[in-house]
Amino acid sequence: MQSDQKQGPHQLYWVKENLLATGFPPIDEALRDPDGLLAIGGDLSNGQLLNAYKKGIFPWFNEGQPVMWWSPDPRCILLPEEIRISRSLTKSLRQKRFIITYNTAFTDVVNACAAARKDVDDTWITNEMKEAYFSLFKLGYAHSVECWLNEKLVGGLYGLAMGKIFFGESMFSYESNSSKIALVHLAQQLELKDFKLIDCQVHSQHLQTLGAKPIKRELFSQFLEHYCNDDKSSFSSFE
Repeated sequence: MQSDQKQGPHQLYWVKENLLATGFPPIDEALRDPDGLLAIGGDLSNGQLLNAYKKGIFPWFNEGQPVMWWSPDPRCILLPEEIRISRSLTKSLRQKRFIITYNTAFTDVVNACAAARKDVDDTWITNEMKEAYFSLFKLGYAHSVECWLNEKLVGGLYGLAMGKIFFGESMFSYESNSSKIALVHLAQQLELKDFKLIDCQVHSQHLQTLGAKPIKRELFSQFLEHYCNDDKSSFSSFE
């Protein structure tokens, strides 16, 4: 680490270049192993988070660790018009057992997503992370989709909307298919609003069954350059 620089509360350690700075390095400087690790440190202030997402960077760290910033290659994305609906999911949708709402229980959704992971080694929705997204919700950038059954919250997801990009963060399910149904409704609404993609961050078999696919980080960055900006109004009229 360079001795002529002093680490301040908002500085980031560029892991590949071995230096400190106040801004993020280019995303193509991210490590290959672990895939996508770009920087460490800084904070989860509104400005820092929004700047990170616009550059294709997201925070992911466990309780007790410093903030870690990632930009993996490839990037997992879902095009709203390509959401894959299985036969069983189609049947669930036709039954109309669930009621879908938007932004009516953001705090509850985030807490449920965190609770769903408390018994596994995946505790990245820390209290610090929660507070950061609660703040972005108040600003109109963070959003939730809620799935209700008999007036009980049984599934949902949350993320950020900027311009024509939705950055998915996490989802949970207490009833079969409830989180999937929330995602289907979101994708349909996003398609109507001409959103270009849902960022799923990293690949999983679960997301793949719903139509998510990997794309090169360079292509993902091009999507952001064209369609990601500070506009937050396009999500507000969802019903």
